Amino acid sequence: QVQLVESGGGLVQAGGSLRLSCSASGRTINSYAMGWFRQPPGKEREFVSVISWTGSTTYYADSVKGRFTISRDNAKNMVYLQMDSLNVEDTAVYYCAADLLPQINPKGPWGNRGSEYDYWGQGTQVTVSS
Repeated sequence: QVQLVESGGGLVQAGGSLRLSCSASGRTINSYAMGWFRQPPGKEREFVSVISWTGSTTYYADSVKGRFTISRDNAKNMVYLQMDSLNVEDTAVYYCAADLLPQINPKGPWGNRGSEYDYWGQGTQVTVSS
């Protein structure tokens, strides 16, 4: 079992930045792909980003590409999401998730389906004000 806890959410003005953290416990996550998803108010959950277990391969949703950066520190069992140039459309609950058997595709979409993930955190709220 893997327990995931997100932190770092909060209220920020449009154009600002936040760094989300995901702390894993129970098992080491260095064999898992790690993803971030979000659920805006009144909408379905959507994919944000994913990173392979080595950190060498990442994939981003078009809506965040160039603004968000995913990273991981396997020694600390941590995953991060640096969010820059935030806008009101980024307001959502952000979730960290772990995928034991990812289908990594360096040339295209991968890890963007929630059904692929084995473990989920409880989420952290990000609110961007105009």
